[in-house]
Amino acid sequence: MKKVLKVALAIAILILILWLVFVSAEFLDFGSGENIVVNIPEGTSNRGIVKILENDGIIEHPNVFLALIKLKQPVFQCGMHTLNTKENYFSIIKKLIDFPDAGYDNIVKFTIPEGYEVKDIAKHLHQLGYADYDKFIEEVNTGSFDYAFLEGIDRKEYRLEGYLFPATYEIVLGESEHSIINRMLEAFQLNILPLYEESNTDKTLDEVIIMASVVEREAANDEERGKVASVFYNRLDAGMTLSSCATVQYIIGERKDVLSNRDIEIKSPYNTYKNPGLPYGPIASPGVNSVKATLYPEETDFYYFAATKDGSYNVFSKTGDEHLRTVKELQK
Repeated sequence: MKKVLKVALAIAILILILWLVFVSAEFLDFGSGENIVVNIPEGTSNRGIVKILENDGIIEHPNVFLALIKLKQPVFQCGMHTLNTKENYFSIIKKLIDFPDAGYDNIVKFTIPEGYEVKDIAKHLHQLGYADYDKFIEEVNTGSFDYAFLEGIDRKEYRLEGYLFPATYEIVLGESEHSIINRMLEAFQLNILPLYEESNTDKTLDEVIIMASVVEREAANDEERGKVASVFYNRLDAGMTLSSCATVQYIIGERKDVLSNRDIEIKSPYNTYKNPGLPYGPIASPGVNSVKATLYPEETDFYYFAATKDGSYNVFSKTGDEHLRTVKELQK
């Protein structure tokens, strides 16, 4: 018995030593990491700050950092702080105690509208001079971001399509593409994830975002998003194809008012005229209202809809014949 206790104690001591060595690495600087601009909003709790630092890839051991905060009892300054992913914890705390790095003259705003594709976002930021287009797309495709909701997404091209939350952001001039994308993913986590979790839907998050992106692109206004979602779910339940023009527009990279027969015949996993079920991935960044409409669609008997010439609203139909008559009427 004594021998067993000695072995157990030795193993426990070894584990403790290894853990201390492992954790102590966080209090030393090793190599050169990436500079990340971290935004600490006013009124954020210590736990909230720790979560931000973890999401931004600044710290790997949040419990250790939180324990250190409780020990030192620092008073952190809200604002933009430039931190390094290889920086030690003492240095991080010191920088967060100091005044923010960026003055208001270095902070810029930009808005990503609902329905923007990854390419649209990259182009917009490039034109503003806030990001390099190619670097942004490369980060979207291959960048490492520590969010559980991204696990299982194996798409190689435009991997984060649909997950870059449309909103107005504040960044510091010179902020890296990785940091900007991380802000958008963090906004997705704060705004979309709670809606999904509260819904208790049996659909995966990716399925919800894919459908919401189609609803975002097809609905003409907020009032009809629930009806548009209903149409697509009715089609799926009936074994029909979605036949969404927006999915084909995503393939050809052009938002044509009228698709040609050649467009509809394109072979692609995003072509919902040719393939059953949802497209391979999201086709745009859906907003909160489109996600809500997808999670809680209206109950209707509609299977079709057609847009008016000015695109201000859609006319919904129950049957194919009714839909054809509606299209002819709208074309007059």
